[in-house]
Amino acid sequence: MNGLDGKTAVVTGAGSGIGRASAQRFAEEGANIVVADIVEETGHETVDLIEAAGGDAVFVDLDVSDTASVERMVDVAVDTYGGLDIAHNNAGILTGFSDVTDIEESDWDQLLDVNLKGVWACMKAELPIMEEQGSGVIVNTASESALAGMGGLSSYSASKHGVVGLTKSVALEYATRGIRINAIAPGPTKTNIQANTAGGDTDPRSLPFDTSAMTDVPMDRIADPEEMAGVVAFLCSSDASYITGHTIPVDGGQAAD
Repeated sequence: MNGLDGKTAVVTGAGSGIGRASAQRFAEEGANIVVADIVEETGHETVDLIEAAGGDAVFVDLDVSDTASVERMVDVAVDTYGGLDIAHNNAGILTGFSDVTDIEESDWDQLLDVNLKGVWACMKAELPIMEEQGSGVIVNTASESALAGMGGLSSYSASKHGVVGLTKSVALEYATRGIRINAIAPGPTKTNIQANTAGGDTDPRSLPFDTSAMTDVPMDRIADPEEMAGVVAFLCSSDASYITGHTIPVDGGQAAD
C-alpha cells in the first residue's frame, strides 16, 4: 500500500484484536511498529508475531489514561525509530450492559478515562512530533455505537460519540499542517470486547436491552479484526491523502440500514 514502507507507527491496544491486526498489517506494509498495550504478555506476543514475519517492532507498556505513560510511548517511537508518522489510537474497554441509572460512578469514570481521555492524551502527545515533521496520519477507533444509540451501553456509546467529535475537531485544527486525522467505526468484530460485552458466551439478543445494533448485520456475519486493519492501513496510506475528519463505518452495512 502506498506510503507506509519505512514509516514508524504506534498502535495502542496492540496486544489483541483490532490493534494486533493493525500492527501486523502496518508491519506487512513495511512500517516499524511500536506495540503499546497495558497487558505485557499479549503485547510481547504481537511483537513476536511481527518479528517472525520479518518485521521490526518494539513493545511499550501503556496505560492510555495516564498521560505520562502515553508520553513515554511517543518517546520510545522517537528514540527507537527517529520519528512518528502514523498512530492508530485503538485502546478501549467496555464494562458491560447496564441501565444508565445502574452505572457506578467509578465504572463511568474508568470507561471515559480509557476510551475518550485516552484518545485525547494520545493525540496530545503524538501531534507535536508530527507537526515538527510536517506530516503524519492518525486513526482513532470509535464504534458502531458512536453512530447510533445502543440500549444498555450508554457510557460506552457516550465515550465513542466523543471520539468522533474529537476526531472531527482536531482534524480541522491540523488540516493545513500536513496531518490527517480520521476514525473507524467497527461493527461487531471478533475481539475481546465483543466476547466480553455480553458476558462470555451469552448471545446479546437474549439480553433485556435493545442491542440490535450489535447483532443485525446486513452481511449476516461478524467481522475479522483484519478487515478493520485493512481500512486503517488504507486511511494511513497516500491513497487516502484527501480524507480527513471522517469516521468510516466498517460494519457490514449496519449504518446503511
